[in-house]
Amino acid sequence: MTATPQTPTLPATLTLGAVHLTVSDLDRSVAWYQRSLGFRVHSHDGTHATLGDGTTVTLELFEDPAARPAGRHAGLYHYALLYPSREELARAAVRLSVTDTPIEGASDHRTHEAIYLPDPDGNGIELAADREKTAWPTDLGYSRGPAPLDFQALLGTIDGEAPTAQLGEGLKMGHLHLHVGDIDQGLAFYRDVLGFEEQANLGTAAFVSAGGYHHHLGFNVWRGRGVGPAPEHTVGLRHWTVQLPTADDVDAVRARVETTEDHPGGFLVRDPWGTAVAFVAQS
Repeated sequence: MTATPQTPTLPATLTLGAVHLTVSDLDRSVAWYQRSLGFRVHSHDGTHATLGDGTTVTLELFEDPAARPAGRHAGLYHYALLYPSREELARAAVRLSVTDTPIEGASDHRTHEAIYLPDPDGNGIELAADREKTAWPTDLGYSRGPAPLDFQALLGTIDGEAPTAQLGEGLKMGHLHLHVGDIDQGLAFYRDVLGFEEQANLGTAAFVSAGGYHHHLGFNVWRGRGVGPAPEHTVGLRHWTVQLPTADDVDAVRARVETTEDHPGGFLVRDPWGTAVAFVAQS
């Protein structure tokens, strides 16, 4: 659904930055992300680590030894690591196989292909590669739902290659998917206040984006309508990051939001369930 002239709209060229997660054991998580996903460690101190492809940080981990697994509340469903090509997604699939890393599912969404798995704390992860936008269906695949992922076709793109231990350059954050307590309330915040454009409302889940992308954000009520914020000392999402082209773009969003928190390079705002998103200018 395209925004009306009265509805604020985020810049079509926005990108997503690093996702910040709480984990219960930092060393365990860093070792898992290195081994199973091939991440490179950009920094690692006693309680904080930054991970990425060696050039761009896509994940920041913060240790809370008192953190407990997520339960029936709002928060992270999964975050999506977006690979630059099908070949890189195929290499990621092989890496999962050779490291005996379990997955929870795999789908062809017609706009993108995806593999789903949890990290050691149960934080949901999607490994994804977009198809060319010219091949996307007009309904962005939402009316029919996903199809099973054709692993044979995916792995055929790198037939004969030896497994690689580390991911190549070009990894980005593709989208977030959240648990919320109410779809209409979620749309009122993410669409009507922040300025994402609605792409689909399936009743129990909605998908929004900027610039006609299939989705930069999904949110659902699959943990129950009316669920509340995550309690203290829970593993999961600390905040996610939206990068806008200019500082003026950041200020324009800030002006639409009632309550904000200071954040380096911009500001942080919380949705009705306390889930935080940071808006910063692209560097």
